Amino acid sequence: MLFDQMNKNIKLRAFPTIPNKNICLPIGTTLAVQYFFKKLNFFDIFGKYKSKGLDINSLLIGLVSYKLTENFSIKEASNWMNQDEVLDLLNLKSFNERVLYRTLETIGSNKEEILYDILNCLFSEYGFEHTDVNFDWTSIVLFGTKSKLGKYGYSRDHRPDKLQITVGISELSDPINVPIGVTVNRGNVLDLEHFSDTYNQVKSKLKKGSLIVFDKGANTIENIKIIQEDEMEYLTSMKLNKSDDKIIEKFDPEKAELRDAEKGLYGIKIVKPSSIKYFYFSEPLQKRQLEAKARAVMRKLKEAKQIQKAVVNKKKLPKKFRINNELIEIEYSVRTKLEELSDEEAIELLKASLINGREGFFCLKSNKDLTLEEALKIYRKKDSIEKIFHSLKNEIQIKPLRVWSEDSIYGAVILGFIAQLFLSLMRYEFEDLKHRSTKFIKKSLKNLTLTIKFKKNGVKNYIFANFDQINSLIVSKMSGIT
Repeated sequence: MLFDQMNKNIKLRAFPTIPNKNICLPIGTTLAVQYFFKKLNFFDIFGKYKSKGLDINSLLIGLVSYKLTENFSIKEASNWMNQDEVLDLLNLKSFNERVLYRTLETIGSNKEEILYDILNCLFSEYGFEHTDVNFDWTSIVLFGTKSKLGKYGYSRDHRPDKLQITVGISELSDPINVPIGVTVNRGNVLDLEHFSDTYNQVKSKLKKGSLIVFDKGANTIENIKIIQEDEMEYLTSMKLNKSDDKIIEKFDPEKAELRDAEKGLYGIKIVKPSSIKYFYFSEPLQKRQLEAKARAVMRKLKEAKQIQKAVVNKKKLPKKFRINNELIEIEYSVRTKLEELSDEEAIELLKASLINGREGFFCLKSNKDLTLEEALKIYRKKDSIEKIFHSLKNEIQIKPLRVWSEDSIYGAVILGFIAQLFLSLMRYEFEDLKHRSTKFIKKSLKNLTLTIKFKKNGVKNYIFANFDQINSLIVSKMSGIT
C-alpha cells in the first residue's frame, strides 16, 4: 500500500520535445569495416575493377556495413546508403540500386583473382602461428531458376524442395579460427567432389606438414592422395563398415588404451603402414543412438498400423503414404506383417533391422601419429567451422540467396565471406572478443552511434554516443575515437 501511494505522488519530469533536423546513425560497424579495408589493402584489391563513376570500395564498404547492421535486401541497402549523411560518410553521390547489383556482378565475375588477393593480403598482414586448416561444406537455398548453379541436392537447410548451391569454407584452426577461403559449386555437388576446389584455393599458403581436418563426407582415397602428395597431414572421420564389425566384436573397454570411465569413453589405436585408425566407443553416444532408434521403431510400428487399418477397412492409404502427383497412375497391393505378428514381435523385428551393434562406436583416421586424446580433441575443435556457417546463415544472413545471375550469386557469397572474415579478425585481434558471438559483436558495433546536430548557423556538431566495453575496445584502435 505504501509503495502504491508513493507511486501516485511521483511526477515524471516533462522534457520539451521540439522537432529538429538532428540525425542519429549507427557508426561503429562502418568504422570497423573501413579499418579492415585499409589494413588488408582492399582498396587496391577492388579498385582495379572499376575506374569510372562511383568508387567501388566506397560501395563495398557501404554494402558490408549494411550487412553487419540491418541486412534486409539490396533495395533496402540502397535506401540506407542513399541517406545524405551516409553518402557523406562514404564519400559517395546519390545512386540507383542497380549500381549495387552491378557491383555484386563485378565481384562475382572476378572471383578467383579477388579471393586469391584476399588470401595473399591476409597472410602478408598477419603472422599466423600455424597453417593447420579445417574444411567443411554446406548448402544455401537459392531463389530463382536462371542460374546453372542452382540444383536440387542434399539440403542442410532442410529445404529439399528448393534449388540450392553448395559452399565450402577453409578456416585456420584453433586458436586462430579465421576463414581464409570460400568456394561455390552447384547444388548437387557432393563434399567429396567439392573438396579439391576448397583445397586448391588455399594450398599455396599451407606449410609442409600442415594438418587438414575434414569430415567423412570428403574422405576418399583420391582426396587423401592429393594431401599426401603435397606432403601435408590429414585427420578425418570414417564410415564404419563390415570390416570394422570384427573390431567392434573384439572391443574390450577394460583393455582399451584410452579409458575414461567418468566420461564413458574408451579408445584403441590401430596402426597401419600408411595410416592410423583411432577407434572409439562412447557410452553416452551409444545411449543417444539407441534412444533415437527406439523412437524410429515406434514410429515405423505406428505407420504400419495406419496402413494395416486402411487395408483391413479396404480404404485408400493415408495421404502421406501415397504418390501425390496427378500425372502418375499406379496400381499396387499392400500387405503388412502385422497380420501374423504381435506388437512385441513386430518391435523385435524392427529392432533387429535397425540396431546393428555399431551404436556408440566411431572412428578417426590420420597419417599423423597422435594420442587418442589429441586426435579426438583436434577433430572436435573442427566445430568452429560449423559456427562460421551458423554465423553466415543466421547472423550475416547470406541465406536464402535472392540474386539471379551466376556472377551476382558469387558476389553475394563473397560479400558475406568478407563480413564474416572481419568479425573473425576482430576476435583474433582482441582476446576479450575470442568467445563473443557474432550477434553480440554486431549489436555492440551497431549501438555506437553518431548524432549530427544542426545549428542555426548551418554548422554541424558530431557527437559519438553509446560506447560500451566491446565497441570502445574495437573503435579506439580503429579510429582513434575516445
